[in-house]
Amino acid sequence: GDILDDYLRTDGVWILTRNKQFYKTNNEEECAEKCEAERNFTCRAFLFTRKKLQCLTLPENARMTVAFTSTDAVLYEKRIYLMQCKRGIGTDYRGTEAKTRRGILCQKWAEKIPHKPNYTPERYPNAGLEENYCRNPDADENGPWCYTTDPATRFDYCAIPECEDQCMQCNGEDYHGEVSRTESGLECQRWDAQEPHMHGFILKHYPEKDLRMNYCRNPDGELRPWCFTTNPNKRWEYCNIPRCSTPPPVSGVDSQCLSGKGEDYRGRTAITESGNACQHWNTQFPHKHGWIPDRYPCKGLEENYCRNPDGEKKPWCYTTNSSVRWEYCTIPPCDRTEQGIAGRNNVPVQVPLTEECYRGKGQSYRGTTSITVSGKKCQAWSSMFPHRHIKTPERFPDADLRDNYCRNPDGDSSPWCFTTDPNTLWEYCNLKRCADHTQE
Repeated sequence: GDILDDYLRTDGVWILTRNKQFYKTNNEEECAEKCEAERNFTCRAFLFTRKKLQCLTLPENARMTVAFTSTDAVLYEKRIYLMQCKRGIGTDYRGTEAKTRRGILCQKWAEKIPHKPNYTPERYPNAGLEENYCRNPDADENGPWCYTTDPATRFDYCAIPECEDQCMQCNGEDYHGEVSRTESGLECQRWDAQEPHMHGFILKHYPEKDLRMNYCRNPDGELRPWCFTTNPNKRWEYCNIPRCSTPPPVSGVDSQCLSGKGEDYRGRTAITESGNACQHWNTQFPHKHGWIPDRYPCKGLEENYCRNPDGEKKPWCYTTNSSVRWEYCTIPPCDRTEQGIAGRNNVPVQVPLTEECYRGKGQSYRGTTSITVSGKKCQAWSSMFPHRHIKTPERFPDADLRDNYCRNPDGDSSPWCFTTDPNTLWEYCNLKRCADHTQE
């Protein structure tokens, strides 16, 4: 197979790492070969820049360090180092679990205290014996293990969940199984086909969503995996995929401060930026909504804490004020040193435009307003929830359909958007026409 099949590709991303190797290559395949042959460190990923044809092999992936936007870069991460579960007895497990099933910290494989190891990186160079991560170098039938830092316990096994391809964690965003029929038994339409249903989920625009064959997937944050059907009279339907019996793997520390859009924020701020108290997520008063905690078990919808379950600009909540449906929250930013490093490395960071009025019909409007005239929040253009539509960034590439910003891709009378209210498909936006004397 293709050497790149073992990598997960993400366009337009750059990750920061202190240790890296530079190579001049002609294409991504050659860069992958450099990563496979890397001897200075364990190569977990590589960056390839199209213009300079530059290849950077990296010991870290996006889960281990800070990621930034960089339009010319393509990030390839080795799939085996992204897996936080084990297949079979886990001899190929390369995750980062470093505690035993009883919670004892693992001893580093290269160290000799408190236990002198039989299995060392020098003796078993292909067993992935890095740091103090759980591994299975001797093909133990009980799975990955490690020497412990407890002098009274030489070694113990680790609690690594099974990779269950035919079940889903959370809402199935990471489901990569091969179920290809809907819950009513209809056969799924291939993702690379536009018949019988036209759609915007093009593989090259969603490389990280694994839109292979006609397998059920959840690329847009739905309740669970779904697919377009081969029945002309039924556009799409959910697939019947059971929840996994094991808990989802922990993919990092929950953030107590604002990093990026704050999707991993799990702090306890429960008041909006204007001072309104937040409504509890498990209540429907004073505002009815669809973000029910039981439906979205991995979004952190606890109590009435500010969260960002839908990819908004930053964490938000519904308010207890009946006249204000929702508002953003003020979350303290994380340490800004990473941003300083990014600036020194000339990594481009997108800066939102501040134009908040429109000219003519507003087809040239590129501001960041995302509220309708009645105060409803806009649905992201790339999302199909709660409303399915064909106004996608792929079908209207010149309309700048970014995030959930108000736009006018179809020549309407003024900028508009689909709303996040399931009962209101779309509305015009809360924008004024620019004064005549405003210069272009």
